[in-house]
Amino acid sequence: MKLFTIILLFTLSFFTSGENKEKIAWNETRQLTWEDFRGTPKPGANFVASTNSGMSFSFSYTEKNGKRAMQHSVTCNFYPEQSWFKPGKVSEYILKHEQTHFDISELHARILRKRIAKAEFSKNIKEEIGALYQKTELERQNLQNQYDLESDHSKNKKEEYRWRQHIANQLKAYERWK
Repeated sequence: MKLFTIILLFTLSFFTSGENKEKIAWNETRQLTWEDFRGTPKPGANFVASTNSGMSFSFSYTEKNGKRAMQHSVTCNFYPEQSWFKPGKVSEYILKHEQTHFDISELHARILRKRIAKAEFSKNIKEEIGALYQKTELERQNLQNQYDLESDHSKNKKEEYRWRQHIANQLKAYERWK
């Protein structure tokens, strides 16, 4: 009888220091507030606020008598100490733009949950699940950039509202994976 257990934790954030551990998990009943943004504005930034959010996941699996069982957890978090705004230059409209960035991260957490649940892993589970994460993370980053590009960091109101609706619709489409 062989028993294997592997636990792996991937955390994406835009900082590498372990010092800033405070995070806010995405929750459909709790929207971001300006009080959640506690970081220092970046000098020279041509936008008035920045949301730092990302996905993390952990998994473990056991193999006993040739049968494999896996458990996993995927979360989406907002990092207050790495998120900032310029006082006097923001509004509720801008806050909703920043919430949509957080929602995009949650959408990709749902996509990753679905991919993991549907995958059939071989004995290379660590590499395979890591590849699913990397693929989903790249898609998340690309969508974040596309959102800012097309909405011009919220300055293009028509595109801003179109994106908000699109992401809300996508969250509903992936509701099963929340």
